[in-house]
Amino acid sequence: MAATPPVCDFGWKAPGFTLPATDGQTYSLSDVAGPKGTLVMFICNHCPYVLAVLDRIIRDARDLASHGIGVAAICANDAQSYPADSFPKMKALAEAEGFPFPYLHDETQEVARAWGAGCTPDFFGLNAAGELQYRGRIDASGRNPGPPDARRDLFEAMMQIAQTGEGPRDQVASIGCSIKWKAA
Repeated sequence: MAATPPVCDFGWKAPGFTLPATDGQTYSLSDVAGPKGTLVMFICNHCPYVLAVLDRIIRDARDLASHGIGVAAICANDAQSYPADSFPKMKALAEAEGFPFPYLHDETQEVARAWGAGCTPDFFGLNAAGELQYRGRIDASGRNPGPPDARRDLFEAMMQIAQTGEGPRDQVASIGCSIKWKAA
């Protein structure tokens, strides 16, 4: 089921977290933060929206890291109901695709709830002070692979944040599969 997260709440202070990663390490928000900003993405293994842009997520993460922006991805989906999003399958995907960022497992879904994550992919672009400055899409592709020359909305926004501390005021929300929440 497609979902769209809310627009950017400029200045919202990102709550911390400590989560296990597919590389065997445990990371906190401060561990993944870059000196010029941080991108935290909520993704998963099975979502067609994520899979359609995974190559661009990887490309942008590499490019952003070279500009002092830290990057991490979090999977918070209920793996009981969606086995493709289990921790072992997360590890396999991260290895197969050569993720250049930690892929973190939010098994309790506490981090996703604290951050207000709504879909996969859901991008949170923070400035160096940990304040939200971007909550938009990666580009215009949506569920279909876009052309290689598609405007890089996420990358351009994060570069602006790295240079000025502020994100663009005009943002287009991401779209993706809803987070698969556990039954209460």
